[in-house]
Amino acid sequence: QVQLVESGGGLVQAGGSLRLSCVVFGIIFRDNAMEWYRQAPGKQREMVAVIGAAGSTNYADSVKGRFTISRDNAMNTVYLQMNSLKPEDTAVYYCNAGAYYRGYWGQGTQVTVSS
Repeated sequence: QVQLVESGGGLVQAGGSLRLSCVVFGIIFRDNAMEWYRQAPGKQREMVAVIGAAGSTNYADSVKGRFTISRDNAMNTVYLQMNSLKPEDTAVYYCNAGAYYRGYWGQGTQVTVSS
Protein backbone atom coordinates (compact mmCIF):
# COMPACT_ATOMS: atom_id res chain seq x y z
CA GLN A 1 0.00 0.00 0.00
CA VAL A 2 1.32 3.41 -0.95
CA GLN A 3 1.75 5.75 1.98
CA LEU A 4 3.45 9.13 2.30
CA VAL A 5 4.21 10.67 5.68
CA GLU A 6 5.28 14.32 5.82
CA SER A 7 6.84 16.01 8.85
CA GLY A 8 8.95 18.98 9.84
CA GLY A 9 6.53 21.86 9.52
CA GLY A 10 6.00 24.52 12.15
CA LEU A 11 5.80 28.20 12.95
CA VAL A 12 8.79 30.31 11.97
CA GLN A 13 9.53 34.01 11.59
CA ALA A 14 10.14 35.52 8.19
CA GLY A 15 13.73 34.91 7.15
CA GLY A 16 13.91 31.65 9.05
CA SER A 17 14.39 28.08 7.86
CA LEU A 18 12.65 24.73 8.06
CA ARG A 19 13.45 21.28 6.74
CA LEU A 20 10.57 19.09 5.68
CA SER A 21 10.79 15.31 5.36
CA CYS A 22 8.59 12.81 3.58
CA VAL A 23 8.94 9.07 4.10
CA VAL A 24 7.39 6.93 1.38
CA PHE A 25 6.16 3.35 1.66
CA GLY A 26 4.86 0.91 -0.93
CA ILE A 27 6.76 2.03 -4.05
CA ILE A 28 10.20 1.44 -5.53
CA PHE A 29 11.37 4.79 -4.24
CA ARG A 30 14.66 4.98 -6.12
CA ASP A 31 12.90 4.63 -9.48
CA ASN A 32 10.47 7.49 -8.93
CA ALA A 33 10.64 11.21 -9.28
CA MET A 34 9.42 12.91 -6.11
CA GLU A 35 7.62 16.20 -5.79
CA TRP A 36 6.71 18.72 -3.12
CA TYR A 37 3.45 20.63 -3.38
CA ARG A 38 1.83 23.24 -1.19
CA GLN A 39 -1.67 24.54 -0.71
CA ALA A 40 -2.44 27.84 0.92
CA PRO A 41 -5.94 28.63 2.26
CA GLY A 42 -8.30 29.45 -0.59
CA LYS A 43 -5.75 28.60 -3.26
CA GLN A 44 -5.09 25.66 -5.54
CA ARG A 45 -2.39 23.15 -4.74
CA GLU A 46 0.82 24.09 -6.56
CA MET A 47 4.03 22.22 -7.25
CA VAL A 48 7.02 23.66 -5.45
CA ALA A 49 9.91 21.36 -6.37
CA VAL A 50 10.65 18.09 -8.12
CA ILE A 51 13.61 15.74 -8.02
CA GLY A 52 14.08 13.07 -10.65
CA ALA A 53 15.14 9.51 -10.01
CA ALA A 54 18.65 10.43 -11.11
CA GLY A 55 18.71 13.55 -8.94
CA SER A 56 17.89 16.34 -11.36
CA THR A 57 15.85 19.12 -9.77
CA ASN A 58 13.42 21.82 -10.78
CA TYR A 59 11.69 24.54 -8.78
CA ALA A 60 8.79 26.92 -8.99
CA ASP A 61 9.99 30.44 -9.71
CA SER A 62 8.60 31.62 -6.38
CA VAL A 63 11.01 29.41 -4.38
CA LYS A 64 14.01 29.22 -6.69
CA GLY A 65 17.21 30.07 -4.82
CA ARG A 66 15.55 29.62 -1.39
CA PHE A 67 14.34 26.00 -1.35
CA THR A 68 16.37 22.84 -2.01
CA ILE A 69 14.88 19.42 -2.68
CA SER A 70 16.95 16.31 -2.01
CA ARG A 71 16.44 12.60 -1.55
CA ASP A 72 17.89 9.68 0.38
CA ASN A 73 17.06 6.48 -1.47
CA ALA A 74 18.34 4.29 1.37
CA MET A 75 15.76 5.88 3.68
CA ASN A 76 12.93 6.22 1.13
CA THR A 77 12.84 9.87 2.10
CA VAL A 78 12.61 13.15 0.22
CA TYR A 79 13.49 16.45 1.88
CA LEU A 80 12.71 20.09 1.30
CA GLN A 81 15.13 22.57 2.86
CA MET A 82 13.42 25.94 3.03
CA ASN A 83 15.50 29.05 3.71
CA SER A 84 14.69 32.75 3.73
CA LEU A 85 11.05 31.93 4.37
CA LYS A 86 8.40 34.53 3.57
CA PRO A 87 4.84 34.92 4.87
CA GLU A 88 3.59 33.92 1.40
CA ASP A 89 5.22 30.51 1.91
CA THR A 90 2.56 29.75 4.53
CA ALA A 91 0.71 26.62 3.40
CA VAL A 92 0.24 22.92 3.98
CA TYR A 93 3.07 21.10 2.27
CA TYR A 94 2.63 17.68 0.68
CA CYS A 95 4.90 15.27 -1.10
CA ASN A 96 3.88 13.16 -4.06
CA ALA A 97 5.46 10.27 -5.92
CA GLY A 98 4.80 11.53 -9.43
CA ALA A 99 2.24 10.99 -12.16
CA TYR A 100 1.73 7.26 -11.69
CA TYR A 101 0.97 7.72 -7.98
CA ARG A 102 -0.78 11.08 -8.28
CA GLY A 103 -3.81 9.89 -6.35
CA TYR A 104 -1.81 9.16 -3.22
CA TRP A 105 -1.27 11.99 -0.76
CA GLY A 106 -0.16 12.17 2.83
CA GLN A 107 -1.69 14.30 5.55
CA GLY A 108 0.66 17.17 4.79
CA THR A 109 2.63 19.32 7.19
CA GLN A 110 1.67 22.89 8.09
CA VAL A 111 4.21 25.65 7.55
CA THR A 112 3.35 29.05 8.98
CA VAL A 113 5.65 32.03 8.43
CA SER A 114 4.99 35.09 10.56
CA SER A 115 5.96 38.57 9.44
